[in-house]
Amino acid sequence: MVGTSVPNPVLEKHESALLILLGFGGFSIILALIHNAIRKHIFHDENNLDTTFDAGGDVSTSLTAVTVASQLFWPADILQSATITTKIGIAGPFWYSVSVILNIFIFPIFSVHFKTRAPGAKTYLQIIYARFGKKAHIVFCCFALLTNMVIMTALLLAGKSTIQSLTKNISDEFTLLMMATLFGSYSLIGGIGTTFYVSYFNVCLIFVSLTVFFVNVLHNSDSDYDNIGDATRMFNVLSCVKGPEENTGSSFLTFRSGVGILYGVIGFFVASAVTYCDQASWQSRIAAKPMQGVWGFFLAGFMWLAIPSTMATTTGMAYLAISSENNTHLLTSDLIDQGLVTPFIAEKILGPTGGILTLTILSMALMSTGSGEVMAISSIIVYDIFQTYIRPFRHNLKNAYCILCGKRIPAPDLDSPAPKEQDTPTSNTSMCACKAVSDCQQCAEDLCRRALKKTHGVQSPYMCTVHGPYRTYQRYLIDFKNWCIVWVTICIIPYGLTVFAIGIDLNWIFYVGAIVTIPCFPAVILSIVWVKATSQGLITGGITGLLIGVAVMLGVASTYEGGLSKFLLNTSQDYSILAGTCCSFGVSLITCMIVSAFTHEIKTDADADAEWKKMYDIDNPLHPWELHLREELKQQVYNKKPSYGQIAAAFRHAKFTAYIGGSICVILVTFIIPGIMATFPVLNATQFDVWVGLTQGWAIIMGIVAIIAPPVEEILKIRKQYLQNKKDVINYSL
Repeated sequence: MVGTSVPNPVLEKHESALLILLGFGGFSIILALIHNAIRKHIFHDENNLDTTFDAGGDVSTSLTAVTVASQLFWPADILQSATITTKIGIAGPFWYSVSVILNIFIFPIFSVHFKTRAPGAKTYLQIIYARFGKKAHIVFCCFALLTNMVIMTALLLAGKSTIQSLTKNISDEFTLLMMATLFGSYSLIGGIGTTFYVSYFNVCLIFVSLTVFFVNVLHNSDSDYDNIGDATRMFNVLSCVKGPEENTGSSFLTFRSGVGILYGVIGFFVASAVTYCDQASWQSRIAAKPMQGVWGFFLAGFMWLAIPSTMATTTGMAYLAISSENNTHLLTSDLIDQGLVTPFIAEKILGPTGGILTLTILSMALMSTGSGEVMAISSIIVYDIFQTYIRPFRHNLKNAYCILCGKRIPAPDLDSPAPKEQDTPTSNTSMCACKAVSDCQQCAEDLCRRALKKTHGVQSPYMCTVHGPYRTYQRYLIDFKNWCIVWVTICIIPYGLTVFAIGIDLNWIFYVGAIVTIPCFPAVILSIVWVKATSQGLITGGITGLLIGVAVMLGVASTYEGGLSKFLLNTSQDYSILAGTCCSFGVSLITCMIVSAFTHEIKTDADADAEWKKMYDIDNPLHPWELHLREELKQQVYNKKPSYGQIAAAFRHAKFTAYIGGSICVILVTFIIPGIMATFPVLNATQFDVWVGLTQGWAIIMGIVAIIAPPVEEILKIRKQYLQNKKDVINYSL
């Protein structure tokens, strides 16, 4: 079919800039300043490097949920899910949603292991370095940065498609400048904590906009188009339109879609690649404590399910209904693959307001996901490149050795109560005897002296002989972090121009990108959950999976008409992607496990405990994870740190919840709901009306939860900390 229309730009260049830069950019900077003020005056950790990348490590359940939902709701989802709907019908958004939320429901299991086995880690690459050394760390740093580049490419293409389709005479350079400013401005000021606040407003806006869309498409008797405005009217039109042959009855109104299931399988691997291989995903999820994180994931899954399933069903089916009036697609296949169905329909049914609304949703999604990628790349550079290889505090530090003094850390004694200060061992000069920072009187004097001197514009040096040098080092890292965020943001512009010049589209990078990133997935998970994983196994598996996955994808693509001469077209064909992703993942997993099985040295339980302790020792001595988890560990008796067994006991309920809850959710969305929907070969009018009504009702319920719960929990948490601060001041004065 030949396209007969294109989306009409509704904004002038300056109007788009004002809306994006001053509107959303200015709003996000205000949120960053508010977040900084809260961390400074309530939580007193604004000068902590780790706070920049974990938001204090105590994010609430509902704020975790809206952030996970927001960051997984890429601009690509706004566009790509509707694209799939126009190709295969109502099954498209359903299987698209299932493929993504499966990863959300499985992720709590791995995140609990991450938080309990490496509670001090800020990147998953720190775990790989601690367990497997430099070679594996360098390889997977490359994989991690490659994943960030793939995701950033998808964001830039999605942003370009929508911004330029809705803005008159706007250049690529100006588009990139706006997006880079949007990504980096508030990240520099407020760190990842501001991303949580922006994500909340993003989700609120999405649910409000979603309501506007489905009301105008499905509940508008005054619609200018005869084929939309009512679910029954849309059904009557769509039931007469021929869908793909792989669908039952060649209908757009069936969940029995072979190509839909195929999209679901491909989507699962794509979502896995960007969930487990993207540092931004881990960064947002480890910012919560284990139990809050688990419940946050489950709520995020159901919250996210409501968004693309409702939006894509609404806009995608509306596009098919309107196109049927002319018996032809209103957009060319290229424009559809660029993801322009949603902005096109928004403009058709709402006029210029629809274009502005779409640009608003896109800008908020770009802010949330784009800033997360900027912070992810910056955290890898700060923690895994600069701090590890370029300027470490202590060179060649071995596992179980103190970073402050370079001496071996005594093993925790579980049978003895915490020693008094005068009992601290000092006679054995080969063992670490450094005081905990919370018990260090010199540090307390340093902080008081610096606070007083700062009021006079003078900053005194740290005098503590134990922690002072490391505090100076951390101040240097904080300054470096700021410059790192600035340069990562600036580099978006030349990188984006290169991507645009190559000519790849959103559909291509969305699927083909997964083939080169998903070999990292098995290695990341095995490093967290399997004690016998080895450096040789992970390196061999990751590289072999990458090479074979790409080779298989190219081989299958060459069988299509035109072969590799039509590279972008044939490498993004369904079976090319399916073969490539399956081989990348499968070969990587099998190779990792086989090679590790033959190269590991784990013979006893003591060997296993020693291996896990490598992850357990990742920590910041100025802000130790034990202090952060002290409330959950108050029933445990230990010296400076609890043992791994004590941590496991303290969070056993969180693990149980993750396994049981995750299993129930996976069974529900993978078998029960699809099984029920598959009982209807082709939906009749009543069934279509019920399904559309259910998606709308669920979107409204989740929208209410998303709008109300996060601010309530956040206010209660701030109030609790404020009262605790007042209590501490009173006790100190006494």
